[in-house]
Amino acid sequence: MTNTAQIEGLLFISGDEGITVGDLAKITGFMKTAITATLDKLAERYAADPNSALVVLHSGQTYRLATKPALAPVIKQYFEIPLTVPLTNALLEVLAIIAYRQPITRLEIDEIRGVQSSGSLQKLMARGLVDTHGRLDAPGRPFRYVTTESFLDYFGLSSLDDLPPLPEQEDLDSADLRGDLFLAAFQSRKQGGEN
Repeated sequence: MTNTAQIEGLLFISGDEGITVGDLAKITGFMKTAITATLDKLAERYAADPNSALVVLHSGQTYRLATKPALAPVIKQYFEIPLTVPLTNALLEVLAIIAYRQPITRLEIDEIRGVQSSGSLQKLMARGLVDTHGRLDAPGRPFRYVTTESFLDYFGLSSLDDLPPLPEQEDLDSADLRGDLFLAAFQSRKQGGEN
């Protein structure tokens, strides 16, 4: 794997929060001047490629990936999907992880799921089911996510203590927090309440 690929990968997984040149240096062991030069080349490559949707943004020593301004109408449509549409399995999966592990960072969610969760988090925040609650005191100071009062209302809960228990697993680090498990637990709870 090339140095550029390593830096690009770290830039991608850092998401909206971005990553500092110092953190990139700590993780990769590369010199800061080499990292800055690589980031500048990436920015030039994205800007020159009409088939690339990405740009590199930076403020001070923090860099992040974003989409080109020309894509704003398409991106806006993505996030304006009617809120009446049911929660997808991916959204339920992220919501389940946050509900049972809050407060939790996006990188921790990504690690549990094995895929990037930025889009899902933004959709859940747009629905008012999830919000940020401070930042983790760690490199990059990532946001910590928690469920909201609207989350409780949406699922008919009076408090987080009313969350359905995970099936026969008390160790959340090894629990399977998939969206279908979360949905099944709520459906089971609803059916139990109707009888």
